[in-house]
Amino acid sequence: MLFSSARSAALSAGLGRRAASTIALKYSNAVFSAALNQSPQVLTKVQTELNAIQAAVKASPELNTFITNPTLSTRDRAAGLPAIYAAAGKEPSDITKNLFVVLSENGRLVEAEGVIEGFNELVAGYKGELNVTITSAAALPRDIQTKLETLLKQSQAAQQAKSLKITNKINPAVLGGVVVDFGDKTIDLSVASRVNKLNSLLSQSV
Repeated sequence: MLFSSARSAALSAGLGRRAASTIALKYSNAVFSAALNQSPQVLTKVQTELNAIQAAVKASPELNTFITNPTLSTRDRAAGLPAIYAAAGKEPSDITKNLFVVLSENGRLVEAEGVIEGFNELVAGYKGELNVTITSAAALPRDIQTKLETLLKQSQAAQQAKSLKITNKINPAVLGGVVVDFGDKTIDLSVASRVNKLNSLLSQSV
């Protein structure tokens, strides 16, 4: 089966972009390879479907509960999959359906968000895109946003990319400052990070 390597594979949330687990990334790679091996068009179709599912899960408390509930039986998980397929649009691809079948059978539906984000990073790399996520406690002032975007566009990573996409996210837990995620790198300039480091230092000195 397409995801046999992922079946045997045995999410954590940060201040910035969600950090996909090693397990989730194995599924991401399996889906990416399966889709690209068919054609670039299939790759685009699968990405559209997975992003639609991700958006639906975030918007629907019922779907979110289904994805994140670890107590569901194998039968209950299988029974809930049609709702996931429906969120993907009409006639979802076999690759998308197979992914969620495998996640369901392995009790890994909770990894879905990390799988999708990892998949999107792989697609972005394939297309020469650089996706940058700027996370702050509140919306950044326009002048700060503009300066930050200018600096990012001048970076070596951005210069090497064919296109640059900047997304802003709000996370009150940041407290202040920003967390910038790009590619597989993170620049943490948040107040929360500084507080955590201070707490660590204080606990070590006690």
